[in-house]
Amino acid sequence: MFLGFGEIMLRAAPSGMHTFRQALPGPLECTFGGGEANVCASLALLGRPVRYMTALPNHAIADAVAATLAGLGIDTRPILRRGEGRLGIYFLEGGANQRASKVIYDRARSAVSLAAPDEYDFDAALEGVGRVHVTGITPSLSENAFRSTLALVEKAGRSGVIVSCDLNFRKKLWRWRPGTDPQSLARECMKQILAHVTLAIGNEEDAEKVLGICAEGTEVESGHINPAAYEQVAREVRRQFPNIRQVAITLRESLSASHNNWGAMLFDADADRAFFAPTDAEGRYAPYAIRNIVDRVGGGDSFAAGLIYALDCEPYHEPADAIRFAVAASCLKHSIPGDFNYATLDDIAALAAGQASGRVQR
Repeated sequence: MFLGFGEIMLRAAPSGMHTFRQALPGPLECTFGGGEANVCASLALLGRPVRYMTALPNHAIADAVAATLAGLGIDTRPILRRGEGRLGIYFLEGGANQRASKVIYDRARSAVSLAAPDEYDFDAALEGVGRVHVTGITPSLSENAFRSTLALVEKAGRSGVIVSCDLNFRKKLWRWRPGTDPQSLARECMKQILAHVTLAIGNEEDAEKVLGICAEGTEVESGHINPAAYEQVAREVRRQFPNIRQVAITLRESLSASHNNWGAMLFDADADRAFFAPTDAEGRYAPYAIRNIVDRVGGGDSFAAGLIYALDCEPYHEPADAIRFAVAASCLKHSIPGDFNYATLDDIAALAAGQASGRVQR
C-alpha cells in the first residue's frame, strides 16, 4: 500500500490557450490537482493500491474532490474533514511558444494549512503501508502544514516505511514566517524532512534553491542544462543526508512553453553510479524533444509516480530500467490535459522501449 499526504486544490483554467483577460468574464474549466494527489492518481491508474491523506472542508465541492479520487480507486478514508478552513484554488493560464504559463494561488487558510498534526490519524493511515510520499509544497503553506508533514515522515521512518520526497520549491510560497525569506525557510524546514527520506526527487533547480547545491554549467532560465553535473549534485545530497539511498532529478530544457527537452537522472547509492534516460543507441543521454506541449503541469508528479511504480515492480525495478520508465511516463503526461496522468501501463512501456512515433494503433 502507498500513502500520499498533501493538499489537493480546485484547478481553474481558461479553455485552450486563452489568457485570463480573454476568458473572463466567462467560464473556466475546473478540475482537481495537487502534487501528492497527482502522484497517487498516477499510481492508482497504473493499478497500485493507494491511500491518500489530506484535510478538506465540509461542503459539496470537497465531497466532489473525495469522490473523484475514490473513482480512481484511491482509498480516501484517511481524509480529515474539518469545519474550519477552505478548499485551496489555483488558477492556471496555459502558455504557448514564447508566452509562459502562469499560476495564481488562492490557498490562504485552506483546511490543510490550518490542521495541526494531532488532528490526523497517522497510525491508521500508515497501517499496511510500504511507501509514503510527501513534497515541499505542503510544508510551504503554514507552520501547521510543515509540522504535520514532519510528524508523518518521522512516524513512517520509525516504522520502517520507505519515504520519498519531491523537493518542489515554489518561490511564491514559504511566506508563513514573517522576517524569513522563502528560500531560507524552505532550507530550514526541508532539511528536517529530508533526514527521514530514502528517495529524494527534484527538478533541475530544486537542489540549488532548497539545499544550496548548484549544478556547474547550468542556466535554468535560459534553458541550458549540463546533465553530467547532476551526478555531483546527487552525490552532495547523499553526503549531506546519508539516509537517502536514491536521488532522482528531472532535467527540463525549456526552449519555449511549447517545446521542452525532457529527461532525468537517478543516482543509486548501492550501485554508486548515476543512470540517465532516455539514451541513444550508444547509451548516451538523449532527452525527449517534446513539441506542441498540451499541459506540462503535473509532469514532475507523473515522473515521481512512474519512478515509484517502477522501483517496486518487475521488470523495471533495476535503476536503469526504473529511470527509463519514469521519464517515459512523464513524457506522455505532457500530452494529457489536467493534473493527472492518464497514460496506460502499455503506453508507458511502449515509449520506454523506444516506440515514440505516435502512429495510430489499429
